[in-house]
Amino acid sequence: MKIDYSIFNQETAIDRFIYAVENGYYVEAHELLEDDWNLYKKQGEKEKALVLKALINGATALALYFVKKKPNGYLRVWPVLFKYIYLLDSVELENKDKFYFAKELLIEKNKLVVLWHCFMHTHKISF
Repeated sequence: MKIDYSIFNQETAIDRFIYAVENGYYVEAHELLEDDWNLYKKQGEKEKALVLKALINGATALALYFVKKKPNGYLRVWPVLFKYIYLLDSVELENKDKFYFAKELLIEKNKLVVLWHCFMHTHKISF
């Protein structure tokens, strides 16, 4: 299914990312932060880039689980969120509260993985 990217018309990349995650557009969420991630890497702002990498990988993990139906991929990628998100406490970012919100949103969405996995296991259903 092709996505109409015009729905991502929020003011900032983090706002677009949040909208995408809230609405289950996990693959697109990854893409929406990628330009900023690459810019921070290019500018040598490693910690900021790693914070974005954490959020991007959180969204990617959810995409792997819910969209791509690859739970093993999810298991490999989800931990990257926690590997780098602690850096959010020490970096200077405009609208930092939105980055914290995005982190918490990903964690909340991940609870659906746990519930879904329990349901699938209980009913002996596989991907």
